[in-house]
Amino acid sequence: MTAPTVKPMTEPSAPTANPMASAILGTYKRAPVEFVRGSGVHLYDAEGKAYLDFVAGIAVNALGYDDAGLKAAMHAAVDGLIHTSNLYSTSPGEQLAAALVSKSFADKVFFCNSGAEANEGAFKFARRWARTLGDAKHEIIALRGAFHGRLFGTLAATDRPAYRLPFRPLVPGVSIFERDLAELDAALSEDTVAALIVEPVQGEGGVRVLDHGFLRELRALTTSRNIALILDEIQCGFGRTGTLFAYEQAGIVPDMVTLAKPIAGGLPMGAILMTEEIASAIAYGDHGTTFGGGPFVASVALHVVERLSDPAMLAHVRETGAWFGRQLHEIAQRTGRIRQVRGTGFIWGIDVMGTAAHVVSEALTRGLLVCSAGDYTVRMLPPLVATREELARGLAILEEIL
Repeated sequence: MTAPTVKPMTEPSAPTANPMASAILGTYKRAPVEFVRGSGVHLYDAEGKAYLDFVAGIAVNALGYDDAGLKAAMHAAVDGLIHTSNLYSTSPGEQLAAALVSKSFADKVFFCNSGAEANEGAFKFARRWARTLGDAKHEIIALRGAFHGRLFGTLAATDRPAYRLPFRPLVPGVSIFERDLAELDAALSEDTVAALIVEPVQGEGGVRVLDHGFLRELRALTTSRNIALILDEIQCGFGRTGTLFAYEQAGIVPDMVTLAKPIAGGLPMGAILMTEEIASAIAYGDHGTTFGGGPFVASVALHVVERLSDPAMLAHVRETGAWFGRQLHEIAQRTGRIRQVRGTGFIWGIDVMGTAAHVVSEALTRGLLVCSAGDYTVRMLPPLVATREELARGLAILEEIL
């Protein structure tokens, strides 16, 4: 390794003329556009061009842009405490935890800063709980097509060979199995497995909606063998499927649910919801976070949770989402350029002829933002406030491209 070059002290240079020439580490291949403001379901670039947004910050901006209620909540939060650390309790964090418990299966909540952290924490909690049942009980099982994060534990549970290979060896004791009941029946050993983690809708894995009967079978298997069932609802939770939590539609009660993305309206926050049985196994000092559930972010999240749990909002997502799916099937029939349509609520994917990257790029030039979920799947995650008229305009652009 060569010694680093010591740079002389200089005055800060003027901003570069090319906004894409960045000092940010190049872990993302960014689109050739810079957004400067947003309104409703639209983003605007520096030249004032409008883009209809079917990405929503990758399922984060559920309330769209420049939302009056969200802005008011942020302004009110600024007048309160920003940060105290988790050495002390604050009212916003306590209120948010109570709200999540009241609206879910959970008895306790742990706050963190992101989805990957939520899943890492859930793995730790599962192992801590499992140790009370037997010293050999530690393995984490994930499913084919899963995406649970890019930290070392979550990367081991993420089914992306290109993401995993440069960072081997990965965390041991984490394995991926097919979405097959017979294979999982054999893999879910009561003696060694601590937890099974499942996305009810595999967003990054191609927008694959897992069958509700399959989820019920997994719940029965894990319950009978004292294995914690963790549901990763980081992308599909908080109303995106038409119920506040996706697990509600399968009629099951998990042991833990991990959340993030829309929970704080674009501010960084994650959460782990858990039963009292899991929580009772966690002792002081077993886990921690400096920023998780801080008063500023929790104040904003409380507003978002109330908005996204509104029955009228959830009915809109269910009804409009079903309509959106029907439109996609009709486009598939008219164009002959879509192999398969998958999705529910406001999370949809289409397998296209050709590459998803081509459709994403062409859509950008025409003022529509979509993203990919694999080489051939175009993914759509509109803000939950999008109207049928707005969605129809985006679908018309998509059909033109196809």
